[in-house]
Amino acid sequence: MLFTAKNIILVLTLSAYSIQANAIEIEKIKLPDMGDSSGTLISPIQEKELGDAFFRSLHSRIKINQDAEVDQYIQSIGRQLVANSDLPSNPFHFFVVLDKQINAFAGPGGYIGINSGLLLLTESESELASVMAHEVAHVTQRHLYRAFEAASRLSIPTAAATLAAILIGTQSPALGQAALIAIQAGSVQFQIDFTRDNEKEADRVGMQTLAKSNFNPRGMPTFFERLQQSSRYYGQNIPEFLRTHPVSASRISDTRGRSNKYPYKQYPDSQGYLLTQAKLRVMTSTAKAALSYFQVREHQGTKHQQAIARYGIALVKLENQQFSAAEKIFQQLSKLYPEQPRYAYALAKTALQAQQYNKALKLFKTALTRFPSSSAIKIEYISTLLKAKNPKQAKAVLETLNYQTKKQPLYFELLAQSYADLNQDAESHRYLAEYYYAIGQTSFAILQIKLAKKAKGINFYLQAILNQRLDFFINEESERKLNK
Repeated sequence: MLFTAKNIILVLTLSAYSIQANAIEIEKIKLPDMGDSSGTLISPIQEKELGDAFFRSLHSRIKINQDAEVDQYIQSIGRQLVANSDLPSNPFHFFVVLDKQINAFAGPGGYIGINSGLLLLTESESELASVMAHEVAHVTQRHLYRAFEAASRLSIPTAAATLAAILIGTQSPALGQAALIAIQAGSVQFQIDFTRDNEKEADRVGMQTLAKSNFNPRGMPTFFERLQQSSRYYGQNIPEFLRTHPVSASRISDTRGRSNKYPYKQYPDSQGYLLTQAKLRVMTSTAKAALSYFQVREHQGTKHQQAIARYGIALVKLENQQFSAAEKIFQQLSKLYPEQPRYAYALAKTALQAQQYNKALKLFKTALTRFPSSSAIKIEYISTLLKAKNPKQAKAVLETLNYQTKKQPLYFELLAQSYADLNQDAESHRYLAEYYYAIGQTSFAILQIKLAKKAKGINFYLQAILNQRLDFFINEESERKLNK
């Protein structure tokens, strides 16, 4: 599917309103008409197809987080920001890239990635939210679509793969260049390069979203200042975020001036933010480094901060298969903070990894009763049911997952396993095909559909579905190869 772009004229109108309690004038941005409400630049269907293809392509190129708790947290912050943006009904999907490089990026279709390195560099939840709000603004202000003008001659799969290759370049220039050459074969090269005006506008719109979402507007200039100060130590290897989002003294001054117009108040970090940081530190550091980090902080700060440090220590012990030691800490934390689902989850996960399946089932079931909206607990409960040889119940719980979770590769993988354990081979291969397609491995998806078609006992309805998906996968793979 091909698409073309038109020139975009940005018109930025500023107005002001007052907060009666403080009589402080705060700029309120009237957002520009991007000239694409009718879909002349790119239709909603094309945008969704390109975004989905872009995300699938990323899966095969960079390491995207699959931890359900981390995903649940970043999605919750994203939803909070989007709800207070100028386009609250637009689809967005937020994800964490497991990479120590300091970076964040916005892709087509509202896909926004945050590197674990950037998340760990932030010193407050408002700093993290400021970066995410900035990236949301790039999407809502349609800054991305100049890249699509250069891609107008490419098919959806190839345009998506090209954009993904560019983003690989932000992680590894050599790998990105090789991937881009392989995809383009010398035909056309382009890159996403936001202008100074784009950045200024994304800062302004992002700050407005940040404040409306009950995050500290001062988090934006504070984080920019730290990035600028730390960049002097990087030499030529400055963080990619600074390459694509240059931080100048005037930009810091502008965001500082705007943030100071908002009334001052305390913005405490959520437990979810601190626990996610702790978990990512364990996931992306060596066990020795993570343990040392948390042991230093175990007896410092508030009781909550000390609990976070103990949680980190227990995660390291769990990773080292010191199950008894980890269980003891998680039990203590669960009793001290019964309202925190992360501790109940960790306690049940310890029993699961120790292969104490009956104990894990009981703990997950209890946790799910207390925290029924936790998709992370549901997913691990499903995994435990499968390991305990109860695929029928696992499949029933899979049905209760929310729409966003059902789009994840892990959902298709668990569903395929459930059907395999139920001896329904055709359905198992069918959903394994969807898993491979979701992670950008279309050739393996084709193979799985072919295996499904050879299975016994296929009815007419399933045969029709398999035929349709096989044609779809083959056409997309052919389209991708044609544009090489």
